Amino acid sequence: MSEIFTEFIGTSRNPKKRKRYATLAAPDTQALATLSGEWRDLLTQCVKNGENARWDTWLKIAGIARKTLVEQLRDWLVKHGWLRVYEEKRSGDWWAYKLEVLHFSVLQHALGLVQAGAQKLILQTLLNQLENLQDASLQLALDNLQTMPASRAITRAILVQYLLDWIKEERVGTYRDFSLFARGATKEISQAEWAWLDDHFDLAEFNIERHTPLLLISANLILHTKLGETNLGTAPDFAALTPATVKSIQFASGEISTWILVENRTSFERVARNRQADEGVIWLPGYPPNWWKEAVKHVINIAPAPAKIACDPDPAGIAIALSAIALWREAGLEAAAWKMGAKALESLSSKKPLSDFDQQQLASLLKQDLPVELRVLAEYMQERQQKGEQEGYL
Repeated sequence: MSEIFTEFIGTSRNPKKRKRYATLAAPDTQALATLSGEWRDLLTQCVKNGENARWDTWLKIAGIARKTLVEQLRDWLVKHGWLRVYEEKRSGDWWAYKLEVLHFSVLQHALGLVQAGAQKLILQTLLNQLENLQDASLQLALDNLQTMPASRAITRAILVQYLLDWIKEERVGTYRDFSLFARGATKEISQAEWAWLDDHFDLAEFNIERHTPLLLISANLILHTKLGETNLGTAPDFAALTPATVKSIQFASGEISTWILVENRTSFERVARNRQADEGVIWLPGYPPNWWKEAVKHVINIAPAPAKIACDPDPAGIAIALSAIALWREAGLEAAAWKMGAKALESLSSKKPLSDFDQQQLASLLKQDLPVELRVLAEYMQERQQKGEQEGYL
């Protein structure tokens, strides 16, 4: 049995990262012949996505039904010298976030992906996946990819996939945040790649900005820092604070009875303008990025109060609400869903059918120990096959 080598790669700023791989001098090619047909088919699908990939990508390829299978395959590949796994510590456990296939061309050949045509095969697979989305905004980029050398087109097609994943997960951040999301590091996307993305997409519409993100907040609080005071109560609607500004707050004057978190930007602005004097309102930008989580943790540390979480009545909204509720629970404070019941969804005049991705996410959520209101909403969505947006009623 091969030894699995663990190398810690974290910096002083982020020491909770490591990579794992076997200490074999060469990969175990003979072991590939022992793979079952199901494992081999899954491995082939994953390898077609390139030698560097996010673990989330392999999970999506496998789907919920094959989640355990792909986890077993990952560990088998590490053991036999074919894979390097990058992991980070979250809530006390190690989680994979990036994969590096070792001896990629050898593995392609062993799987029957003939080396001479491997890149063209990979590119065509990626282009087919993007074309199947039938998104008119992608067409210019897809046409341009067809004119490039295959190796360059593959890397940019994968960036487009991550761009779509970014917007699907409703992320918000800077260019460096997107680079970390797509490549596992903040400066891994080249200037030429950024220029190409800028030429073919309005990155601002994808919530990717060149500059620092902002925490949108409304509350009757006076924030005290070493440099002075900021009175949030003087803003007629809401204020925008950078993560560095939030971090510099030493304490706050004023009382908050309840924090209200609202996902939809339009709904947030309405709630912020009409809040009660003792309420605080914070914009929840979809799946909360790390900068937002850290900023909000600091806010509830200096002004602790229970929270009400309002997200879209859809599977993603339930997942987003759970992630926000978890921040309050970690701080020992109460938090619950708000205006996310089945009746809220039922009241909407316009609803949308659940997509395949919604179905998978909903099935996964229903396996969890959901708060009562969110479980009722999830079961209602599954029964009616419908979802909605909160701006229709909030």
